Amino acid sequence: MTETQQRALIDARGRLISSEMRETLVANMCDKFPQLTEEKADRGVGQMLAFLAACDYSGRPLSPSPLVDDFWHAFLLHTKAYREFCQENFSRFLDHQPGFLDREEHGGGKALRARTVDAITLAGYEIDMEFWPALDLAECSQCHANCSDSPNHPPSRS
Repeated sequence: MTETQQRALIDARGRLISSEMRETLVANMCDKFPQLTEEKADRGVGQMLAFLAACDYSGRPLSPSPLVDDFWHAFLLHTKAYREFCQENFSRFLDHQPGFLDREEHGGGKALRARTVDAITLAGYEIDMEFWPALDLAECSQCHANCSDSPNHPPSRS
């Protein structure tokens, strides 16, 4: 492939979940955020799915934007569907573990945002920059960074 040839990026909405589950998540988000249009909620589902795919693809910590994190929360509420989605697409469960990444080790919000956007693109998915503002990244990270099953996660205190 030459530099002038680029592979088409995938819209995650039609690839990773059923249309029924996508419609359910869009409806859930529109109910929770009345100012959200169905069209934007549908795009948000796609960005959340692309983020999750990038989390599986990337070997480095990533972080969702606050809005993408809201979409992830909506999906997590459908526990069985989310578990099946993870198994079908990644052969493992992608945990959501709120927490802060060490700024010295992983960079600040702008570095995480850039890494996340790059990882989504490298994983082959489209980026909708409306869902990835420059500041205010969510306070959670994907499974390679600070999740309960990560080797980097401190042991729980009993």
